[in-house]
Amino acid sequence: MPDGQARGGGQGSLAGMSSVRSGSQSSWGVGGLPRPGRIEYRLMRESTVKEFRRGRLGRTDVCDAQPELLRVAKNLGRETETECPICEHEQLVHVTFAFGPGLPPGGLPLASLRELGRKAGGGSADVACYVVEVCTGCAWNHLLSVFAPGANDG
Repeated sequence: MPDGQARGGGQGSLAGMSSVRSGSQSSWGVGGLPRPGRIEYRLMRESTVKEFRRGRLGRTDVCDAQPELLRVAKNLGRETETECPICEHEQLVHVTFAFGPGLPPGGLPLASLRELGRKAGGGSADVACYVVEVCTGCAWNHLLSVFAPGANDG
């Protein structure tokens, strides 16, 4: 949390939002308690690419993948049809990491979600999976989504 921002009832706080209801999950009615879903970061990605193309961000600002992420991308990444938005000549790969109790502190890179059941001992109730897109050519990387296994596996 940035300095000067307090948790709770300050301006811009979500503390007063407890009474706001939306969709079929209103008041935990239809469908019961809200289930974990997928959080997408597509808009943030588009904004970052746009800022790079406008010259407000440099290549070193956006092509900053750590060596371990590049290694995992080369060995476990799932190839995509998407061209890198920065170098525009390499295909992006998607890498999934699982974080949660009993998993390595740096996350567990996964080749598939089935692998999570074997390595996490079947207990994936408190696990979060992070999908990162990576360009192994220029080191562009961006968090695409976060999800709970079993909610919207993908």
